[in-house]
Amino acid sequence: MAEIEKSDEEMPRVINFMASVLERVAETNDLNSAQKISIFDGLTRPTISVQSYLERIFKYANCSPSCFIVAYIYLDRFSQMQPLLPINSFNVHRLLITSVLVSAKFMDDIFYNNGYYGKVGGISTREMNLLEVDFLFGIGFQLNVTPTTFHTYCSYLHTEMLMLEIPMPLKIVNQQCWVNDDESSTHELDVSQIIQKLLD
Repeated sequence: MAEIEKSDEEMPRVINFMASVLERVAETNDLNSAQKISIFDGLTRPTISVQSYLERIFKYANCSPSCFIVAYIYLDRFSQMQPLLPINSFNVHRLLITSVLVSAKFMDDIFYNNGYYGKVGGISTREMNLLEVDFLFGIGFQLNVTPTTFHTYCSYLHTEMLMLEIPMPLKIVNQQCWVNDDESSTHELDVSQIIQKLLD
């Protein structure tokens, strides 16, 4: 598979919003000192930002933008199923590369091998293999994502997009309205329009 050189203009907006959400989650969880150490934790915080790391993965992995949303869903599943291993600054990068790898293998017809993803992520093939297995067990091998779940997470990321692009008073913003399936149907914006905006 030939590498495709992708310019910054082709970077899907979902990358920015995922990075923003994950950076906030990691910073919040860094304040909690009672955390279990796992295979995903580095000895030190990586010097590369979550934003730059996601851009690097997108540039070199050549997986579809939908893979990043599914990877985000997998990260959320991992967090819910492994509450003693919250996403923080020491593990967010390894969790990201692993979730994108697993997502690409499950979603895309053509994908790179673990050695290639290891190089993209700055880790060895052996470590990438171990991370993949541990991640799969961590989410209980629950890889299927229903269209409803996909749309719900797209809606949530769309809310993040609106919050980042149009500063609004905090008292007006209700982040939960987009995560709750019952309330998301009351918004006028069609789900297909939301997904298109995220993937553009």
